[in-house]
Amino acid sequence: MNARRAGPDDADELVRLRAVLLTSMNPDTWDDDWRKPAREALRERLPSSTLAAFVVDRPDGSGLASCAVGTIEHRLGAPGDPAGRTGYIFSVATDPEMRRRGFSRLCVTALLEWFRAQGVRKVDLRASASGEGLYRSLGFVRTADPAMRLRL
Repeated sequence: MNARRAGPDDADELVRLRAVLLTSMNPDTWDDDWRKPAREALRERLPSSTLAAFVVDRPDGSGLASCAVGTIEHRLGAPGDPAGRTGYIFSVATDPEMRRRGFSRLCVTALLEWFRAQGVRKVDLRASASGEGLYRSLGFVRTADPAMRLRL
């Protein structure tokens, strides 16, 4: 089984898998208002030079089993990263019945290869407790930077 780069035709399934991920995080509130804009953004931007998704198809051909999405942000350069290109991985999701088969690993590994090919030297992500083992095995480490957020 291999991961492949997703295209606009995968938008519906990518949104479906994102919903699997988001509902597993037990949100306090839920609405589906995000689905249509997310689908439209994926159809417009996949593939692009700053957004990529890698997917594994379900073995029976009935959709996607797993996905990982990444973006490239252009920040100011810094020591060790003169170009200031930072990758960010998000929306790593696998259908519950497809888990423990290495599909997320295939998707994230393909995404990391894409980042390398784009000249990205640093990749960030936020790990759930269930995903931390995978990311650690790929070389990710916890950072001292606490995340903060302001909703506008």
